[in-house]
Amino acid sequence: MRSRSFLLLVCLTALALLLASGCGGGSNTSSTSTSGSSSTTGTIQLAVSDDPVEDWSVVGVKLLSVALVPSSGSAVTVVTMPTPAPTINLLQLDQLGEIIGNISGVPSGTYTAVQLTLSANAGDVSLIASGDPETGFDVAEGAKVASSQVQIVGATGSSGSQTVQLSVPLSTPLTVSGGSTNVVDVEFDLAHPAFLVEHSPSGASAATWAVDFRAPVRHHAHADLTKFLLRHHYGQVASVATDNTTITIDKAYPVYPIVSPETATVTTTTLPILADATNGTLFYNLDGSSPDVPQTLTSFQTVATLLPNMYVRVAARYQANGTLVATRIYASATFNTVWANPEGHVLHVNTSTNVMHVTKDDGTATAVQIGANTTFYFQTTSTVLGTGTSFFDGTTTGGLPNVARGFKVNVTLDPLSTTTPPTALSVEIDNARYNGAVTLPTSTGFTLTRNFCMGDHRGGRDDYSGTLNYISSSTANTSQTGSAVSGFYWWEFAYPTLEDTGTTAVTDFVSTTNDVVNFGGNLGALPSFVQTESIWNDPAAAGTWAAKWAILMPTTAPLGFVSAPYSTSTNTFIYTVPESNSSTAATAANPVTVDILTTAGSSTLVYQVDRQNGAITVTAQDPSNSSNLAAIATNLATGVPVKVYGVPKSDGSIKAYTLLYYTHTVTTK
Repeated sequence: MRSRSFLLLVCLTALALLLASGCGGGSNTSSTSTSGSSSTTGTIQLAVSDDPVEDWSVVGVKLLSVALVPSSGSAVTVVTMPTPAPTINLLQLDQLGEIIGNISGVPSGTYTAVQLTLSANAGDVSLIASGDPETGFDVAEGAKVASSQVQIVGATGSSGSQTVQLSVPLSTPLTVSGGSTNVVDVEFDLAHPAFLVEHSPSGASAATWAVDFRAPVRHHAHADLTKFLLRHHYGQVASVATDNTTITIDKAYPVYPIVSPETATVTTTTLPILADATNGTLFYNLDGSSPDVPQTLTSFQTVATLLPNMYVRVAARYQANGTLVATRIYASATFNTVWANPEGHVLHVNTSTNVMHVTKDDGTATAVQIGANTTFYFQTTSTVLGTGTSFFDGTTTGGLPNVARGFKVNVTLDPLSTTTPPTALSVEIDNARYNGAVTLPTSTGFTLTRNFCMGDHRGGRDDYSGTLNYISSSTANTSQTGSAVSGFYWWEFAYPTLEDTGTTAVTDFVSTTNDVVNFGGNLGALPSFVQTESIWNDPAAAGTWAAKWAILMPTTAPLGFVSAPYSTSTNTFIYTVPESNSSTAATAANPVTVDILTTAGSSTLVYQVDRQNGAITVTAQDPSNSSNLAAIATNLATGVPVKVYGVPKSDGSIKAYTLLYYTHTVTTK
């Protein structure tokens, strides 16, 4: 049996709800309460967001409805998705939000939880491997997992109408009132090892993938709406305001499975979007005679007669009052023209040929030529980072590539391109994410080394090693809990609410990332592993990338066996004889102590993985509960196979964030 978990480049968001006033317009909603006057109701927008995974290009889900739970009384349904519900690909939402509703008339009051209802019938969860999964991954490149191999844990209801309902408590109650601005972010954690578990017992003709939406979900506060980044919006223009300041689009989703040419499901969810009256919005008419030359619009007056009924892809940012302002708009009479431009994660960077491969929703790795005039942007700003191959081929001051595998990008192809592969007109870098093993941490930066595990047959130059500086201690930043902070900060994967900020953040980071776990033998030492997010042109790193924050990620330790059983006096067990990568390789020599945390609220996530009669059961065992701890102690006996995800400690042990132990198995493969 093999367990494959999501250890993400960034471990926070997978499904988010954004609630904010100030964006009027209709929505596809129903409510158990009657809307009142503006003094008794508020306005809500909803968005979903997520993070990438190396091995997948699609983790598609169907969200049916969203409800708010008041402190007293019945839940209020604020969004009901159209029928059939569109598929939302969580892998495209890497630290980005996608608005799924624009709700007005939400009853005033105090709400303490959010209820999400997801469709859970066969085929409602789509899993498609990436264009280049890691070597040994059990799903072929770009292949879709058959619905018969996907088991949705916790599904209820009759055949054809099965659902999973999740109730997420809000860490701080939400108060909705007339004219209020409220932001609530509710997140599934795709990094959670119990979210998706592969089970391939001996003799099985195919693996089964257990999808458990009940894995940890939490409320994530957002203090500043303007820092909430949005995915490009797809839609059809419904109207242009009479004063030409605003267009209203009907939200559109691509149809799954992907077809060619791709078509859209246009919903009744509307979004008003303003032109940037100060800096100008770049407008590309992809059907025009000069589609590669944008117009700069401070209003929509010059395109007011052109836009109605056209399909658009819009890069927009929030204003403090909740309005959306467009930085770039791409328009065409056909949905496929605006959608076919590659959006996804960079899979390969080849600076010899100046070709970049980007994953797409259909699982393919799409090749893109970087030309002399390709323009690079950062997020939804109008700032140009660089142009052409000089930027694409370039490196940071510390030697990291300017564009690296794992970056989330939106590419717009030049409609006039005659090259094979087609040349990119522009590349918007949504997230600049480096990750890897930390060495030589100092007071100004640290060295990151990343060697990817994949069968690279496209000539990519993906592995990297170089130094990344911290942002300046005076640079304004926002913590994961929504507080204003200055400078670089970091946190441990399992404790996003316990950020290390302030004057000691860098010193603490240096001390912590110096620790390693040494398995000996052919495995050797496992260093600390971090995931970073970077910004461009910080005062501490002019004209290059600098780390605004870092996550100390769990080191994925090898599958092994308990050699000394769990001790209730020390809350530890000894983990030894990790499996070799081949039958001839020497096994690791050093036993390693694993610490189980038992404090309520910060305890290790312990899961029993069991398969009987073809069904996989993943059972949480909370070690802060005395009864569960007793069961854990009994089950962690000598010889039991275990999988550990944790952080190295100074004494050479592993502080376990997550532990999986396996029962009723014939083999450990």
